[in-house]
Amino acid sequence: MAKATLVYYFKDYLHEERYVLEQKIYAVEDFEKFPDGVKYSMILVDQKTGKKVLMDNHHPKSHHVHLGDKEFEYEFINEQKLIEDFKDFVYQFMGIKL
Repeated sequence: MAKATLVYYFKDYLHEERYVLEQKIYAVEDFEKFPDGVKYSMILVDQKTGKKVLMDNHHPKSHHVHLGDKEFEYEFINEQKLIEDFKDFVYQFMGIKL
């Protein structure tokens, strides 16, 4: 990966450590692979069942969401909206309010 600067990082264990939450957002200079200038990974995993919500972007894929075994494209607007949408997906898919 080209030069990347970490702009946001958060990790926590929720509900008596049943869930692992990790969020990373980087500003990147490789606009060919990351035209929005951002690379991210946001994940919540249920350590008991393996169920997960993951939002990320990586080359050659663009922005996308994983809900369990399902995957679909995501329209990236900005970092604030990304975090809000991640919270919404977690609540809708896992029933966990962040």
